[in-house]
Amino acid sequence: MSAAEWKRRCEEQWSLQGAPMPDSLDWKSVYEAKPLGRNLLRNPAPHGLSKDTPPPEPELPEEPTRGPPQFQPDGDFSGWTTSTEVLPYDTSGIPEGAVICELPQHSWFTMEQVVDLKAEGLWEELLDDFQPEIVIQDWYEESQLHKSIYQLHVKLLGADKSTVISEHTVSPTEDLSTYSHTWKEVSHVFSGYGPGVRYVHFLHRLKNQFMMQFFSTVFTDSSVIVRPTKTSSS
Repeated sequence: MSAAEWKRRCEEQWSLQGAPMPDSLDWKSVYEAKPLGRNLLRNPAPHGLSKDTPPPEPELPEEPTRGPPQFQPDGDFSGWTTSTEVLPYDTSGIPEGAVICELPQHSWFTMEQVVDLKAEGLWEELLDDFQPEIVIQDWYEESQLHKSIYQLHVKLLGADKSTVISEHTVSPTEDLSTYSHTWKEVSHVFSGYGPGVRYVHFLHRLKNQFMMQFFSTVFTDSSVIVRPTKTSSS
């Protein structure tokens, strides 16, 4: 097909009527990259789980296992940059003089990715002038290991990867009074964020616990999706 035909196909595919679509772009490459409407995160479910099925119940052995402490969950985390922060023991609420046999030790497991929007097929005029919605979604297990088990921090970055144009942070507190053990959704829509966005920095942290054996908080179906729509305020 001709360049004009590829451009028209892109316009029809994503309903981009009214969005800037310069003739200088290689519209065939844009069409094949499918930058709009797909998940731009790599490896969104490292634990091999899906939000459409309940999270697995923790396996409790008949006898406690003994061995070196574990602070990082198992999984294939390719595509993610990971780090672990082991937290000090929480001794609050323990009466003075009480005999302590063992305390749970918690750790934060951090996973992050940086999405290069232009490398994924988006173009500067679309990001700067049209400013399509950038939709963030994540699902984490209500493990009830602690009152704080999940944190999310997403930033829209400029071309230098250090200028923060917009950001969104979530740090919920869990209700430990009722056991539910379900998936909990976290989502946010960036719109009207202004010109200059070139990268999305996606970071979330999940809390784990070690007490004779390892218990983790898992996540699944993380996503960063650019939708070919904008709000009236954009």
